[in-house]
Amino acid sequence: MKKLIAMLLALVMVFALCACGKTEAPAASEAPAAEETAPAEDAAAVTVKAGFIFLHDENSSYDLNFINAAKAACEALGVEYLFKTNIPEGEACYDAAAELVDEGCNFIFADSFGHEPFLLQAAKEFPEVQFCHATGTQAHTAGVANYHNAFASIYEGRFLGGVAAGLKLNQMIEEGTITADEAKLGYIGAFPYAEVKSGYTSFFLGARYVCESVTMDVTFTNSWYDPTLEKEAAIKLINNGCVVISEHADSMGAPTECEAQGVPFVFYNGSAAADCPNTFIIASRINWAPYFEYAMTCVMNGEEIAVDWTGTVATDSVVMTELNETVAAPGTAEKLAEVKAALADGSLKVFDTATFTVNGETLTEYMADVDDMGDFVPETNAIADGFFHESEFRSAPYFDIDIDGITNLDA
Repeated sequence: MKKLIAMLLALVMVFALCACGKTEAPAASEAPAAEETAPAEDAAAVTVKAGFIFLHDENSSYDLNFINAAKAACEALGVEYLFKTNIPEGEACYDAAAELVDEGCNFIFADSFGHEPFLLQAAKEFPEVQFCHATGTQAHTAGVANYHNAFASIYEGRFLGGVAAGLKLNQMIEEGTITADEAKLGYIGAFPYAEVKSGYTSFFLGARYVCESVTMDVTFTNSWYDPTLEKEAAIKLINNGCVVISEHADSMGAPTECEAQGVPFVFYNGSAAADCPNTFIIASRINWAPYFEYAMTCVMNGEEIAVDWTGTVATDSVVMTELNETVAAPGTAEKLAEVKAALADGSLKVFDTATFTVNGETLTEYMADVDDMGDFVPETNAIADGFFHESEFRSAPYFDIDIDGITNLDA
């Protein structure tokens, strides 16, 4: 019955759109201030029932971060919620979305990149429901009024993690554990996507911000969550001379191996201090609670959700875990506070083109694939005013440049 109603509503929307004409998709919207999203007191609020679709479950640090934020936001707003966990990037996402609609959800969120085409399909079929998606690329070009993308400038958090790693390298150099020429980072990436490249490049640039001699090796697991592959990747990097490790993958495979071998590491999405007290330094993560509260409040108030929303360090959407002072280099907390303030006020740009080269050359322009139409054709110059404008033309990252100083071991 839901699908039949959806088809009839979709036909009505087609005629309405023909009458209204085409509108231009806006650039990524910066996260609004909290007071702008408070439920309206002078109008009857819509009752929200939220449904969340997660790629894995609480065993994945990535999904756990979303799960915790969803619970916190829903409880803060008094919203009833349903979770669908371990939903693969495929038709199962559409099925989960349709089930949530059948169960009365009028706000549905999915957390993984590969969920997007299936969530977008559901949005087209159920126009009365608001669908939001993390890390997606198509909302600003799809023209589907009830479909929205959201992300945060996590590259700022990666940069801060890199600063902590670089300071650890400096300590190791000063103590004689390594020489300046041996200051090599290792990074485990899930897939060679722009999101991952943006992350590991900003991590490297953060380290080089404080440790000039640093280099970095990168390897990929081609999986978001595989403890065995992530452990093997850590071993590969350590055997190749990497003395501090970080990752963009979702299990404890790499951190536990680093702990076993005594190699310091910077994590992602949550603290590993309890399991790895002798090697964990710090982690960055996206705080999704501000977005969830903003988007659900929009539904309550009958207001439009931003087509493409980007949170930042300044909006508390990019945060760091507590620093493990027993492993971090002396002075790390103070330096991180200084750098974070500079990122927040805009005086420091992560992708300042004066800080990196490509084949020995400084970039003055770079055409990026911002309007992802499935053909991977770059159409937007992302460099202006001396820096690469990441997550400004859309929320999801599009920095996919291979810069000097980073070696892809899998190339």
